[in-house]
Amino acid sequence: MAGVGARRLAGMLPSPAGPGPVYRHWAEAIGGLVLDGRIGLHVRLPAERELAAALGTSRTTVTAVYDLLRANGFARSRRGAGTWTALPEGRSARVARRLLGPDEVAIDLARAAPGLPEPLLAEALAEVGPRLAERARSAGYHPFGLPELRAAVAERFTRRGLATTPEQVLVTSGAQHGLSLVLGLLCGPGDRVLVENPTYPNALEAMRRARLRPVPVPVTDAGWDVEIVESTLRQVVPRLAYLIPDFQNPTGRLMPTEERLRVLRAAAGAGTWLVIDEAMAELALDVEAPAPTASLAGGAKVVTVGSMSKTHWGGLRIGWVRASARLVSELAAQRVAVDMGGSVLDQLLALVLLERGEGLLRERLAGFREGRAALTEALVEHLPGWSWRVPAGGLSLWVDLGEPVASVVADGALGRGVRIEGGGFFGVDPGVFERRLRIPYTLSPGVLREAVQRMAGVLADGGVASVVGRGHWIA
Repeated sequence: MAGVGARRLAGMLPSPAGPGPVYRHWAEAIGGLVLDGRIGLHVRLPAERELAAALGTSRTTVTAVYDLLRANGFARSRRGAGTWTALPEGRSARVARRLLGPDEVAIDLARAAPGLPEPLLAEALAEVGPRLAERARSAGYHPFGLPELRAAVAERFTRRGLATTPEQVLVTSGAQHGLSLVLGLLCGPGDRVLVENPTYPNALEAMRRARLRPVPVPVTDAGWDVEIVESTLRQVVPRLAYLIPDFQNPTGRLMPTEERLRVLRAAAGAGTWLVIDEAMAELALDVEAPAPTASLAGGAKVVTVGSMSKTHWGGLRIGWVRASARLVSELAAQRVAVDMGGSVLDQLLALVLLERGEGLLRERLAGFREGRAALTEALVEHLPGWSWRVPAGGLSLWVDLGEPVASVVADGALGRGVRIEGGGFFGVDPGVFERRLRIPYTLSPGVLREAVQRMAGVLADGGVASVVGRGHWIA
């Protein structure tokens, strides 16, 4: 069973403040960390004596903390086995609540993913029917993916500058599924994995569940510090590095070609596998879409994961892994133990949408530009104290609030019918990026303006209106 160290847990807990006993504040804080997904379920908590020393308090206080956690359902204990985290009856972890449908709130900004227009879906489904009927006589298991879809994805890579054959493509149930398969094949418990900070939170969750050790390298408003990436690869020699160089999620930064080449050379020298997440790669709004990083690979070991969730619709659950034919075969063998293969219906629908080509993507990009413009205009009008850099692509702004109030804004916004994530969910360690919000611009302009007005109302009514003042944005 994985565990959290005493020193690390102590660092995650705030200094007790307000009325009531200290142990109650700490128990509530640990429960909140469990609900937020910052401490996983079934994770062993430190021994009472160790945590007491790390907190600089008495063992009696820590005993009271654990007693209250058990009473509230956030912990379980067994004599001789220790104490581990749990989820109270009727509660759901926030890592799962992030994925609840938009019916739960009026405006959902927690997910940077577009919907699929109903007329387009109806047209595509009409084309799928006859193709599905042709395949209904077969068993329907395709662990590598439908041959036609593998070929279409391979042709897409080739058109973007990376010559690819269908044998180099594994169709998965989304990019997250592909990443999990790659982590399971290439890594073992305890292995170090280089990750950007901030980064995609579901990727971090997959690493934690695989019991890997994330090693963060910063991504700032200015982009990557490649010297830090190079030195980390050289000194730590991680087993794998997970990077989003194309309109990075959540910052929106685009890694220049020269920096990609330096990272590739450093990874090759360290013998580190590079997993490149291309979920955002084709969402170029102000620049040309970059060529696949793997096209520059040289001697580096590069695996590319991608999906249709951001360009088309997340409900398709269609993604892929692009790697050597041998690695794809090994991944498919591992995949069979999990799900035997993806839905034929979904894959045929994905194929029909891909066959519509660049025209469909151009329409989507135009809509994203319109949403981005509406969002930035509303922020300037209602929240001029916030600042950001307008990304050249991707689906969201990484906004600096000026003060560490992201959790206050997110909690208050939920009460006003807006779900949004504070920046802390994108950090490798808890407590960071409290000055940040990721705000997607995938919704309609009118809805985005309304969301901004509601968030401004939270600040005005919540006693933190000092951040609503004179400010600027960065183009």
